[in-house]
Amino acid sequence: MYSGSSDGESHEAAAQRKIPPVSSMLWVRNLRRYIGSGAGLGSEALMELETKRILLDIFKEKQQKSAEAGTIPSFYKKKPEEGSISHRVQKLAKYRFLKKQSDLLLNADDLDAMWVCLRENCVIDDATGAEKMNYEDFCHIASVCTEQIGPKCRRFFSPSNFMKFEKDESGRIAILPFYLYVMRTVSLTQARIDMSELDEDSDGFLQPHEMEAYIRGLIPNLAQLRDMPAAFVQMYCRIAAHKFSFFCDPHRRGKACIKKVLLSNCLQELMELHQESEEEVTDTEQAENWFSLTSAQRICDMFLALDKDMNGTLSKQELKEYADGTLTEIFIERVFDEHVRCCKIGAGNNREMDFDSFLDFVLALENKDTPEGLTYLFRCLDLNGRGFLTTADIHSLFRDVHQKWIEGGNYELCIEDVRDEIWDMVKPADPLRITLADLLACKQGGTVASMLIDVRGFWAHDNRENLLQEEEPEEES
Repeated sequence: MYSGSSDGESHEAAAQRKIPPVSSMLWVRNLRRYIGSGAGLGSEALMELETKRILLDIFKEKQQKSAEAGTIPSFYKKKPEEGSISHRVQKLAKYRFLKKQSDLLLNADDLDAMWVCLRENCVIDDATGAEKMNYEDFCHIASVCTEQIGPKCRRFFSPSNFMKFEKDESGRIAILPFYLYVMRTVSLTQARIDMSELDEDSDGFLQPHEMEAYIRGLIPNLAQLRDMPAAFVQMYCRIAAHKFSFFCDPHRRGKACIKKVLLSNCLQELMELHQESEEEVTDTEQAENWFSLTSAQRICDMFLALDKDMNGTLSKQELKEYADGTLTEIFIERVFDEHVRCCKIGAGNNREMDFDSFLDFVLALENKDTPEGLTYLFRCLDLNGRGFLTTADIHSLFRDVHQKWIEGGNYELCIEDVRDEIWDMVKPADPLRITLADLLACKQGGTVASMLIDVRGFWAHDNRENLLQEEEPEEES
């Protein structure tokens, strides 16, 4: 047995010695030459070979550029040129992605069907009469909706979504808040898709003209704007889009983040125009909504009334007539110093305020209690640009208010008493200076700003108790 095994090994070794190496075989050499020339390859193989060559050239080019650039890393990627292959591929990929996301959304019929399923499978709370469901009902409704609507509604019926809502002693949630959550999610997702379609460079931001295009597309679906005159549409879109820029682009970069727009109160205020005007929407409520047709026309009429020389811009003298001339001269001067930098130059080499700057001005005064409005006004109050207000600044600012107050036939004021009252209202972290952070933290920054720039604002603060007493009987009646 031992000798047989050695014979087998010797035969195997002899066979290996007789077989020549693969590289020396003639047919192998010929096949390699044939394939290497590309003549025997099919169209797909040729395309793959060509792709490899192109990628290799690109890789070599990048290596060469990196060597020339030295050790400084690249931090800017040039956007693809209009009409290039990469630009077309990017647009096609974006279109397909948004189309897929749109197909996953529930439409109006789906939402109606979900509401019917919720109402048919819920229980009535004996104490409150509210329609509720426990987790078992929730899972059952999920199955019914999936059968009737399809799998696209399944994501709303996750355990984590159920836990988001307030539960009673029996662990049940009300069906109405859940349904409103579904509707709001669908609405915001649709808005995100619509805005992304208008985002030309796909950077997640909307420029002013893109925001105007989005609003223009909404007008036919907003009940209170359907009857808008065609000649006023462009001006309306400009006015409406400017509020988004004011609140969603605080650093004035010329574009607003889509995510911030979706989460802002501005979009919610705009969507309020869906309700029919006949549903007891008063003229006052319409005027308070910046996006209403009444408000937009009011802004235009106000600007035209102030523009005495009809040159399309406002001078300091013309802006002083705003709000019946109750704003102080020093405040108007500071507005032009801080917020009218790149506008039209008027007669006598004086800067004049254009319509966009006027919209910022109105938005700041009508939203003094917001961080954005108060930031605008604080820059005007900060006379020396130091980032804080001192007692001397308060004295200088209130001096004009005091003068208008006396001219109006009111009682004599002590400026030092008003200054001390402002300090008590703000309670600044540093007792010697008031910062923007102090005004935001005290929750009375808008009132303080009104007291320092507008004699009517100071009168309202001085008579706040009487005004509250007048409002109480009206609420009771």
